Amino acid sequence: MAQIPAGTDGAGKLSRKQTGEAWEQQARRYLESKGLRFIAANVHARGGEIDLIMKDGAVTVFVEVRYRTSARFGGAAASVTRSKQSKLLQTARLWLARHNGSFETTDCRFDVVAFTGSQIEWLKNAFGE
Repeated sequence: MAQIPAGTDGAGKLSRKQTGEAWEQQARRYLESKGLRFIAANVHARGGEIDLIMKDGAVTVFVEVRYRTSARFGGAAASVTRSKQSKLLQTARLWLARHNGSFETTDCRFDVVAFTGSQIEWLKNAFGE
């Protein structure tokens, strides 16, 4: 696994935003190595954000990237709450509408790429509507 770059905040730490971007880049590289094709990153719409949008063959994949230093409080995957899932579903619905699609007309799924410590877990079809 690639190293996350050293930070620039004076204390040698990455800002929260920089850390998130670094893990999203790591997830993108991981998914591309598994054959997925990159479409978009950091898609914002009405109170929600989708970290990555990828294509897996004909399937549009909305990806939530999570990182936790340890599994002490359930790990990274456990941090994707129902509330977060609802926001992701709404944001995906709006993104699809802007691209002349919908959940009814577009084959899509919601994946989670979870980094817990040095472990990576790819949860395909982690949740749905």
